[in-house]
Amino acid sequence: MQLLLLRSSYAGSQHYYMNISDVISFDILVSAMKTGNQSFGTDFLLVGLFQYGRINSLLFVVIATLFTVALTGNSMLIHLIRLDTRLHTPMYFLLSQLSIIDLMYVSTTVPKMAVNFLSQSKTITFLGCETQTYVFLALGGTEALLLGFMSYDRYVAICHPLHYPILMSKNICCLMVACAWASSSISAFIHTLYVFQLPFCRPRLINHFFCEVPALLSLVCQDTSHYEYTVLLSGLTILLLPFLAILASYACVLIVVFQMSLGKGQAKAVSTCSSHLIVASLFYATVLFTYTRPHSLHSPSQDKAVAVFYTIVTPLLNPFIYSL
Repeated sequence: MQLLLLRSSYAGSQHYYMNISDVISFDILVSAMKTGNQSFGTDFLLVGLFQYGRINSLLFVVIATLFTVALTGNSMLIHLIRLDTRLHTPMYFLLSQLSIIDLMYVSTTVPKMAVNFLSQSKTITFLGCETQTYVFLALGGTEALLLGFMSYDRYVAICHPLHYPILMSKNICCLMVACAWASSSISAFIHTLYVFQLPFCRPRLINHFFCEVPALLSLVCQDTSHYEYTVLLSGLTILLLPFLAILASYACVLIVVFQMSLGKGQAKAVSTCSSHLIVASLFYATVLFTYTRPHSLHSPSQDKAVAVFYTIVTPLLNPFIYSL
């Protein structure tokens, strides 16, 4: 397969270049069509993350290692919080919920990607793609809201310690978690239901390693500009507002800490807040980058690279950073 395609025009000697990712996608499509067990009825084809020839095996080992560490770290944290009664506090209750979400979050994308790589099969059924999209959106939205609630917990604990038992009671914590799960699940259901009733062009080749809304919209055979505004509004509501709340909460915490002049305690508080903000910023910035841009500005290779951060890297870092 040539990586450079030249097409002459009647107006002059203009040359058109095919992007290397498009060539790889085309190769995958041709290969799939030659394989008898590939279905082209309603199934989708996932291009995947492994498109780099000889280093595919190394990249697969790296992803598998990160996945294993993420599973181990989150599982251990959940188990420790459950066993140690001293950790039965609002902060660790929210942290355990975050770890549960991260366990499910990383398990939504990586196993299917690994199976496709090992089996050399690129297909995912229509129902499988729809389910993956819904679960991914629901978990992502829940995590975004939960991180905001966790910052509020730290704000109340440090800035209003006397009111902490009232403002962060068990009932209020449960209500926070329930609201995060319910609102994100409803939003994910609406978006998934709408996207999968749209007409998809053939071949249904998704240039991504999992079924994600921006990647699916590139397959739709009609104008989706109006729906993109809905995605933008949802992204700003579920992602940007909690992120702004986190920034405001930690700003107030740091102001109080600096006023107290605690010496070593002050340095530890600054270090903890900084690490929390870095990890939270990594999650929110990468997801906002993907979901708040118009379709015309999306690049498949760029989207896949950015998606690795919020699907694999942040679930890996969260249990280690937030348990400090």
